[in-house]
Amino acid sequence: MRGKYGFICTASVLALAQAAPAFAQSEDNPDALNEIIVTAQKREQTLIEVPMAISVVGGEELSDRGIEDVQDLSFAVPGLTMREDGPGSYTIFLRGLANQSGSGALVTQYLDEAPLSLSGYDQLSPIPLDLERVEVLKGPQGTLYGQGSAGGTIRYITNDPDPTQVEGRAEGKIYSVAHGEMGGGVTGVINLPLIRDELALRVAGKYESGGGWIDQPEAGIKDGNGTELFNLRAKLRWSPSEAFEATGMVQIHRADTFLGLGFEEPDRTVDIGPDRSKVMIPKEFDFTLYNLELRYDLGFAELVSATTYVEHDHQYPFTYIPRPGNYSYGIVEGNDDRWIDADQFSQELRLSSGEGPFQWTLGAFYTKGDRTMRADYEYAYAANGDLYSGGGIFIDDLYYLNASSSETISVFADGGYDITDRLTIGAGIRYFRDEQTSLITYVPDTGTTLEATFDSIDPRVYLSYRYADQANFYASFAKGFRSGGFNSEPFDPYDPEKIYTYEIGTKGAALDGRLQFELAAFYTEYKDMIRRRLTEVNGAFLGESSNIGKVEVKGLELGLATRPVAGLTLSATGAYIDSEIVATDAADQVNIPGDPTDYTPEMSFTLGANYDFDWAASVPGFVRIDYNYRDAVTYIDRSSFLPSALPQRSDSIGLLNARFGGTVHGFDVELFAENITNENKAIDPYQGWANSNRTRPRVIGVEVGYSF
Repeated sequence: MRGKYGFICTASVLALAQAAPAFAQSEDNPDALNEIIVTAQKREQTLIEVPMAISVVGGEELSDRGIEDVQDLSFAVPGLTMREDGPGSYTIFLRGLANQSGSGALVTQYLDEAPLSLSGYDQLSPIPLDLERVEVLKGPQGTLYGQGSAGGTIRYITNDPDPTQVEGRAEGKIYSVAHGEMGGGVTGVINLPLIRDELALRVAGKYESGGGWIDQPEAGIKDGNGTELFNLRAKLRWSPSEAFEATGMVQIHRADTFLGLGFEEPDRTVDIGPDRSKVMIPKEFDFTLYNLELRYDLGFAELVSATTYVEHDHQYPFTYIPRPGNYSYGIVEGNDDRWIDADQFSQELRLSSGEGPFQWTLGAFYTKGDRTMRADYEYAYAANGDLYSGGGIFIDDLYYLNASSSETISVFADGGYDITDRLTIGAGIRYFRDEQTSLITYVPDTGTTLEATFDSIDPRVYLSYRYADQANFYASFAKGFRSGGFNSEPFDPYDPEKIYTYEIGTKGAALDGRLQFELAAFYTEYKDMIRRRLTEVNGAFLGESSNIGKVEVKGLELGLATRPVAGLTLSATGAYIDSEIVATDAADQVNIPGDPTDYTPEMSFTLGANYDFDWAASVPGFVRIDYNYRDAVTYIDRSSFLPSALPQRSDSIGLLNARFGGTVHGFDVELFAENITNENKAIDPYQGWANSNRTRPRVIGVEVGYSF
């Protein structure tokens, strides 16, 4: 039924094999945990060899742990957090670099070689569909992944077509959400050799619907947040010779949610300002991705070309209701209908050396992206703060347009040299240039297009020492960068951010491979941090972003996995992060020194146990339990809240999940339960704006699959 099971371990560790090509099991000890192969440095390496912190999740484990989106992934990877504005809309943070302000991403995403981050607000997060693994690279990745990866990079690695055999899998599941509706879905994968050993096609698709639980009673809407999801990916690989390989990929993602705000109150309802009975537009989150990857072995090096084009359309509602403690309480409430139209073309050329004591990579990267956001908005306004007694005035049919473009080019080099068979030193550097334009207006067919150019040089250096056959020590320094951007008139543009991270760590295996471990400690300086304050003009909120000061982040990450007896695997991961603003501009109204950064839990950890056994002769089975915990995260904006109402907080959250199953006559039958204790907790700290999402209620379901 299954191979050995994996468990995520912070800072890189410790996923077990899922009978997938990325993992190789020890032949000497069948009870040893599996060696993990990654491509984080754009070449195949064992996880122990890579001088950085990485969390790895195997493809089957994504399903086993109920990881369906980046929000779920954030609970499984300590130190990873985000803000959600409805299903599919995420702003992603990692290792204390958590900041809603600024237009660029702090954590970038890739699907194989295809960039998925169009901006900080437009993260095209794929669902776990026929994935080999997910790699979460922690710390600045500017040298190899460029702008947008100052906090880290998430890489979704898909399964490749196999030209040697026909194979596939079909799955179906049905589940019940506590105090909500039933949901279900079907998934299918087919691999077809078209020319044996030369040409193969792999197609994966998923359809899911239902599973909502949020109500809007005033509008007569019940369980309105169930999402109808359609996802399809096709990969065609052609290998006419040992030297050349071409892979084309198309990914289609369509997601519709009738009640798509994503925000909810503790009673599992959503409030709409100023009219609680208004039916907002549904949320539609769609994208289509085209990618062509060419590889040619030159003998001394491999030449790689990766060409990607993405189209993205996003329609979504938004509302805000200031709660007590907010300076705008009783003054204003409003809502928006928003539409985003974006596209991006990217091209990377990369030359990587073959085996040898000196391994190097040279490359160039180009992107051209356009984005338009249009909003129709309305609000109720009472200048004297008597909105709930005097009623105020209602202003509607308002207009907002933000049209922007970005054209970037970068060149990079990275190399490592084996001084001895145990000691490696390396360095890399990237030059990045970003030409941006921006038009922001509140009146159709008016406004001035602004232009600016931002550039950066981002180095990294590292040392790696293998102090035992299966254990490594590393030390590294890396610089990250996030572009500046524009405000609406009359505010000035803001400058780029700079991130410097120093890290030491160790990772390896012991006890004849039955114990894997990793420990990492890091210190980060986050300079010229961008913060956004809200300025109220006749009830309308105008945002001004500016560079306010400096942040210091200190962190410790630990991962352990062990197989004490045959069939039983135990794991634990954890992260401690102390992220604090240490200096601010004298004119800053949002923060003061000593404030923590937003969306950063001080402590987070995961615990897992998996046991493989036989229910009966020829009926293999398993039982697994996972527990994920995260401290409360905070949000501070002194321009919006009374001191007594700060910091705004989420709840601390502990989620218990379980799954067990067996294989009967080739059919995998599994029962699963998520959020077993039915926790109802705020995930997001934006409760003072009625903008917080909450944990999904308890889910109980059954899944049946068949492989051929």
